[in-house]
This record gives sequence, structure tokens and C-alpha cells, in this order.
Amino acid sequence: MSALDGAVAAAESVPAAVLVTGGLIGGYATARATGVRPLGGAVLAAAGAAAAHSWWHRGGPATTAALGGLYVLGFGLSHPLAKRIGAWPSVLAVTAVNAAANAVLVDRPGR
Repeated sequence: MSALDGAVAAAESVPAAVLVTGGLIGGYATARATGVRPLGGAVLAAAGAAAAHSWWHRGGPATTAALGGLYVLGFGLSHPLAKRIGAWPSVLAVTAVNAAANAVLVDRPGR
């Protein structure tokens, strides 16, 4: 087994719910802490790409499309929602929805 194979295997063992949580919360936290929104976007995109790999291998193309859409929708909806409930509550709300969907659709034992 090559080092790359080992890295891929290790990455595949991470629950997708953890990846989307890291992307949404980590992306926002990075942008807020640094003041560099594109850097937060890079965190969001990197975690989304890692999650998409898991979605594809654990759920197939339809699940990947659904969860990818939910991830992007969560990011998009967090902005107007933040005007109503605040930034952190908004990020946490869309993250909870994304994490729950991932837990049910791709992270359950036996999937």
C-alpha cells in the first residue's frame, strides 16, 4: 500500500457529517478570524470536496447530488438567516441540518 493509498483510506474513515461540520463551521470561523473571506471559502470548498468523495463512494451519484445541494444551500441560506438570528446561530443551524442529513444518508452503520 502506498502512502497515498493510506491517506485515502484514512480520509474515507472520517464520517461525512464531520467533514461538512468542519467545512461550514471552519469556513465561517476562518473567514471571521482572518477577515479573508476567500480563505474561509477555501476551507468550505476543501471540506466539501472531501465530503463529496465520501458521498460518492457511500451513497452514489443521487446521494452526492442531494447532499452537495444541501451543503451549498446551507451555505447560501446561512447569510439571510444570519440577519434574523445572528451569524453564529445561523451557521450552527445549517450545520446541524447538514450533519444530520449526512449521518442518516451516508454515515449510518450498514450503509
